[in-house]
Amino acid sequence: MKKAIRVLACCALLGALVVPGAQAQDKQELRIWVLSSFGDTVLNAWDQVEKDFEAANPDIDVVIETRGTDEHKDALRVAAGTSEEPDIYFMWAGLGLGGEFVNLGVAAPLDDVYAEKGWNDRFTAPALAKTHYGEHMYGVPYTNHGMVVYYRKDLFEKAGITEEPTTYEELLAANDKLLAAGFIPFAFGGKDHWHLMRLLDSLLETKCGAATHDSLKFLEGNWAEEPCATEAFNELRAWSDKGYLGENFMGIGYQDSNLQVFGGDAAMMLEGDWMVNQLVDAGQDLDNYGIFPFPTGTDRLYFFAEMLYPAASTDVMDAAVNFLDYFTSDEVQQANIGAFGSIPVNKNASYGAEARPLDAEWVEIFNAASEVYEPGDQAFPLDVNTESWRIQDAVLTGDIDPNEAAGQLQAFIDNR
Repeated sequence: MKKAIRVLACCALLGALVVPGAQAQDKQELRIWVLSSFGDTVLNAWDQVEKDFEAANPDIDVVIETRGTDEHKDALRVAAGTSEEPDIYFMWAGLGLGGEFVNLGVAAPLDDVYAEKGWNDRFTAPALAKTHYGEHMYGVPYTNHGMVVYYRKDLFEKAGITEEPTTYEELLAANDKLLAAGFIPFAFGGKDHWHLMRLLDSLLETKCGAATHDSLKFLEGNWAEEPCATEAFNELRAWSDKGYLGENFMGIGYQDSNLQVFGGDAAMMLEGDWMVNQLVDAGQDLDNYGIFPFPTGTDRLYFFAEMLYPAASTDVMDAAVNFLDYFTSDEVQQANIGAFGSIPVNKNASYGAEARPLDAEWVEIFNAASEVYEPGDQAFPLDVNTESWRIQDAVLTGDIDPNEAAGQLQAFIDNR
């Protein structure tokens, strides 16, 4: 609103001072859609990038629109193929998210831009790998993210847990101790299917191992014929039955589940490196939090990438490329180190001695991970992912026997 008021005031002044023959220069409007759920730290960094870019490019007016996670997805689907499409939009990588909009023709292929701008030499290898869909490159790396277990040190101490769990059995033992001490072991919001998906993904990695898990996720294996898949669904149900997720987890969303941890009712959450900034934004004491990878036994990091995609329909592609080149430059990425995520996508950006302990630990976790496994909503095609969420939720509510869950998912895959 302030920006609009400034523009109106400026227009009024120019109207009063018109010089014969003078013509105001038209600005190009660059519309960018990102998430409001990034948190204040990220949104403040976006605001500064916007101001600095506009100062350096006075002929471009950047307009940033924000929405919640699911609202953003829905809005982009509604806008697809219409004049309402943004010029640049945020979306996760992978077949089930970024790939959906690539298949719809919303995203612009960027092979020539990468070659012209030298972007192939700018980004880290994991970030660059996620730009490939089929034979072409789409999107510009925004963040690399890993997900691990965050825990409250004070609640661990009250429950008599003296060490971070390093095996799945030790994690279950920690859950039991926390329950006995009167705390919810893990906070999850069942209203958001993708949140509980994180637990199922981790259980599949634990029960199936790396090779089999990948074969199932990429639809190369048979869910009905792999006993480990059925074991994972049974384990998911057991976490609910034993009270590891609290009593009302299916009735709350992601944000409310975070509040359970912030308020000291729950001890752990399965979250990404972005949570470091969210803890700060929530007024939490970073020294009271520790992190450790979910102990699957495979040593692979739970990983995903996020992108900024120029839209194929934009009529200001040069401005969009200009902005993305600026945003991912060495200077901007270094200036905002830790703001958009603990691990920068620009390989020349790095932390100095000022790194927060949790950020430094995230760097260690990334450096120690030689392999990764992906969330279901990025590995699966969209229709399979939607069915997987339906089955996962039904297992937790008791509407599907966990022994039948893998078979139902495979039947859907076979008949799609």
